[in-house]
Amino acid sequence: MTHPVWPLFDLQVRTPRLELRYIDDEMATELALLAAKGIHPPDFMPFAMPWSEEPSPLLERNTMQFYWRCRAELSPAKWTIELAVLVEGAVVGTTGLITHDFRVLRTFETGSWLGREHQGAGIGKEMRIATLHLGFLGFGAQRATTSAWEDNGPSLGVTNSLGYVANGHRVQRTTLRDDARRLPDPPAPRRHHGERGRRLPRAARPGAHRRLTPSTSVHSRSVAVHSCTGAAPRARHSVSRRAGTR
Repeated sequence: MTHPVWPLFDLQVRTPRLELRYIDDEMATELALLAAKGIHPPDFMPFAMPWSEEPSPLLERNTMQFYWRCRAELSPAKWTIELAVLVEGAVVGTTGLITHDFRVLRTFETGSWLGREHQGAGIGKEMRIATLHLGFLGFGAQRATTSAWEDNGPSLGVTNSLGYVANGHRVQRTTLRDDARRLPDPPAPRRHHGERGRRLPRAARPGAHRRLTPSTSVHSRSVAVHSCTGAAPRARHSVSRRAGTR
């Protein structure tokens, strides 16, 4: 039975190994909890914005809000469709198609992540193929793009294996969280005449400001950009699509 109001809830893409499904609130919750378990090593940030380093439960709530926002802002000309990746019925990550002025440009960009426990098993390549299949054959796109930091070996490995053409590099601003640092004690306030025996406020006592505080800094990083057309992906996987959309 198709959804009576929002047909995208019926969107599914299947390969021999995995399934892509349009993200509803239940799967969004599973993805939020999966992200909180970790996506990348602490010393490497694959995303332009370090959203994955937010503390719990802020990370989970932000993740839910992101999927709600993608749903709320969808229009025929500009849309972001996020899909959960399932292996044997379990949510292991997500993949997305991002467009701008799609009716004219017929171009989409892909982006994805997997939970750390599911990485290194070939899932990333198969979910990229399924995403490209949906964009080209499902939505009639003519061109797909993808980008990754030039030191993101796993992502670039998938891209290079599927017949993308390199479009050069661009320098992009990114915000990174530095190691927590300990602030020094503020200087002890001087006691003036007549203040003997007066108890200092808690905030003014030595050591009151000694705490670990996160700091961020702005950096520039090089991004490798690639593109492909509908005929480019070389891997041969059988893919079936079920969608209640037009």
